[in-house]
Amino acid sequence: MHDERDGDETLAVLNARLAQACREDPKNRLPAYGGMRIYDDPLVGVAAAADPLYLKLKQTDVIGPQHMTPGEWLEGARSVVSYFLPFSQGIRAPNRRPGMVAAEWVAGRFEGEAFNNHLRDLLAEWIRELGGEAVVPCHTDRYRIVARRANWSERHTAFVAGLGTFGLSKSMITARGSAGRFGSVIATLELPATVRDYEGPYDRCPWLANGTCGACIDRCPSGAIKSGGKDAAACAHYLDHVVKPLYDSRYGCGKCQTGVPCEAGIPKRDMPVLHRDNG
Repeated sequence: MHDERDGDETLAVLNARLAQACREDPKNRLPAYGGMRIYDDPLVGVAAAADPLYLKLKQTDVIGPQHMTPGEWLEGARSVVSYFLPFSQGIRAPNRRPGMVAAEWVAGRFEGEAFNNHLRDLLAEWIRELGGEAVVPCHTDRYRIVARRANWSERHTAFVAGLGTFGLSKSMITARGSAGRFGSVIATLELPATVRDYEGPYDRCPWLANGTCGACIDRCPSGAIKSGGKDAAACAHYLDHVVKPLYDSRYGCGKCQTGVPCEAGIPKRDMPVLHRDNG
């Protein structure tokens, strides 16, 4: 078993390798856009595998009993390494424009997720090199998504790992914003858990915390985001019937993650109300 110092040193090694991969791996580039980088350096957090919040995720009003704890994925699990990959300025900026999702965003969504899958496997490999066992839940034959709910949620484990809280759009608001993708690996290594600087699941969203902002409501082209919440079915219908036909079955939108105060950081609590409606 690693002592606390070993855990800190091990986490520092993993952090450095993740950042290096984002900078140097050609899979994090878009050749069709001049080799544009997809993701900036990652934001990394760690959750204790035994964190009681994982049991709360099994509640029906959160995810449901199908959601598996780290220990159910990997015997002897001690830590979960969770990371956020922020989209680069080159991916985000074109998508701030009104109208249809930018081609750069769709490319970043698909090539970027291919790189994210590669990074998950690399992280698991590094953990094994450092003396632990590792599992990537979404790369196992036990991974399931039923009625849009997975038995391992990247966003919820990011919340447990101190990376961020949910917004009105259901995106996670991290210190690097909400425009990006998440990944995680469960490990038997004892790594220092990240201290959460929030308590509730919506603490960083001004609209849900104190009724200000609301910018993502007007940014949503499908009308799925309203003052009372997000209609996931309406969002999915827009992607399936409007976006996919234009992009040869590829999809993405991200309008609620770009051109908003939480695009690349945590919005201020005292910002003005940017939307008013009766929805």
